[in-house]
Amino acid sequence: MGDKICCFAGHRTLPADKISHILKRLHEEIEKQIQSGITTFISGGALGFDQMAAAFIAAKKETGYAIDLILALPCRDQDARWDSKARNLYRYLLKSADEVVYVSDAYTVDCMKKRNRYMVDHSTHCICALLRNQSGTAQTVHYAKQRGLDIVNIAE
Repeated sequence: MGDKICCFAGHRTLPADKISHILKRLHEEIEKQIQSGITTFISGGALGFDQMAAAFIAAKKETGYAIDLILALPCRDQDARWDSKARNLYRYLLKSADEVVYVSDAYTVDCMKKRNRYMVDHSTHCICALLRNQSGTAQTVHYAKQRGLDIVNIAE
């Protein structure tokens, strides 16, 4: 497990009526984690919550915070079917990252799960936006609990 590292786990789509609450809580929790000594954050780079969280970290880095952003990506062509707006944000996040880890060169049936396990295995903390129990996010949070990570669900 990593030292002072926090990963993010959340859904690709979030209900419109919950987004402002999640954004507010995400900002607060990232700030709290930084103040407690977290120096590295890992995002899976996927659409939705992953990119929201990574964008917060990139913005904090630009304002002078001494923190690192790691993108743990399932495959090299994760953005192949995304629209241009989503791809532009993804490219910005790739440029902002201090490290990019690809768990697979090409898409496989289990590359997302491998990416999620990589993030958890290299973290001590997890900030999640968990709203649905039958999801990849729920599986990731369950695995993080098994691994003993400190978990904060900002969607509650």
